[in-house]
Amino acid sequence: MKIILWATLVANGNFAQISAENSSHREAFGDFLARAQATGNFIVGRKTFEELATSGGGNMGEIDMVLVSQTIEEIPGVKVVSSPKEALTYLQAKGYTTTLLAGGAALHNAFLGQGLVDELIFNVVPALEGKGLNLLLDQDRYQYQEVKLLGFQSLGNDIVQLHYAVEHA
Repeated sequence: MKIILWATLVANGNFAQISAENSSHREAFGDFLARAQATGNFIVGRKTFEELATSGGGNMGEIDMVLVSQTIEEIPGVKVVSSPKEALTYLQAKGYTTTLLAGGAALHNAFLGQGLVDELIFNVVPALEGKGLNLLLDQDRYQYQEVKLLGFQSLGNDIVQLHYAVEHA
């Protein structure tokens, strides 16, 4: 199964946080919806799911949403699992060949740390942030992984999208 990590980052590399100063960027979210519709599914972590639900973005229609959570057991219309592997097993059993990782940082880092990510799509927004969340291959030690640029485009409103393939050893 092809796993595509999709994230919105600020110009200094942190995950773009949603706040009064930095609201969600429509262009990036529109791209996410188009990609989720194309794959038919996406995987999301608990905190990002809660942000989607409170911002009105929780209803995805016919798109299969898989929530990875250690604390939530059941949500109507959403498949809840406890691990990345369980999410992938569920989607593969349904016949999917590609999935989109919607975030957030803990989910992305769990998939990266297990070497499960095949492609990266970063939407870089025109802002800088101080304390923030980062993408990490390993929380405890230095690791290095090559990526190959597949493409880039402007999403408008000074947002640049970068698309990479992860080079697996």
